[in-house]
Amino acid sequence: MTRKKITPTPLTPLGRAAIRRSLLTVLPDRIARGRLSRAHLAQPIVLRSVPVFLPGAPDALHGLRIAHLSDFHVGGLIPVERALEAIELAQVEQPDLVACTGDVVDLELAGCEPVFKALGRMKSRLGTLMVMGNHDHLEHAESVARLARRSGIRVLRDEVARLPSGPMVAGLDWTVGVRDAQKRLKAMLDGREELPPILLAHHPAAFRAAVQHGIPLTLSGHTHGLQVGITRGAGDQSRPAKGRALHDGLYHLGASSVFVTRGVGSWFPLRVNRPAEVAMLEVRVR
Repeated sequence: MTRKKITPTPLTPLGRAAIRRSLLTVLPDRIARGRLSRAHLAQPIVLRSVPVFLPGAPDALHGLRIAHLSDFHVGGLIPVERALEAIELAQVEQPDLVACTGDVVDLELAGCEPVFKALGRMKSRLGTLMVMGNHDHLEHAESVARLARRSGIRVLRDEVARLPSGPMVAGLDWTVGVRDAQKRLKAMLDGREELPPILLAHHPAAFRAAVQHGIPLTLSGHTHGLQVGITRGAGDQSRPAKGRALHDGLYHLGASSVFVTRGVGSWFPLRVNRPAEVAMLEVRVR
């Protein structure tokens, strides 16, 4: 059965996203005669190695190497080849676990199939896990999840996965804010004798809910590191999580930490001091 294509209108999230892409990406690039997108794609994807100290976390996390990929936004600005380059960069590092925190798709799912297949083929001891972001929900979320699963990716939609010979990992489907994350994480974890030590959530707002449940490590994306900064940006030392401004890198609150990746793709064809990245996290508990 062929899935009926959704025609975007300005009144739908997909339609609004299409308008934003036209204004922020297509129009400026046309005015610049393609120079913006060419320069943007010429910037290398960096490999960001980050040690994550989680004193008091379960010993099973010690030494765990996680390839954290997010925000490919495959579509009008980011070609499939760019996404595959990032996946290959991560694969060379031979991670124990691959974690994708959403927005593989930009607007339309069509054309993104090679990226999901490449993610599913990645070799790691514990496999590839994924949660979906807001852009994965724009056209048809069920189709995105189905394609990911058929490609060999374990998609977590408000559920907990127990990995063979590894830790439990919780995954939140796209959440719109702190209260939504709190409500859904509570529903997911209530009644469990053992809590997962890792949470995947596209929006870093979920970190506040993770702290309430004592989850040691949250992985998120969504922000793109804001894409533009005056300086090179924060290093990879953990900083206190003040307010809700969790944009780039490692933050802590109490015994819990969150890593927010800048991701691979972009909203608009410009990154200054916030390069596209593949993050390699090495967890240390002692």
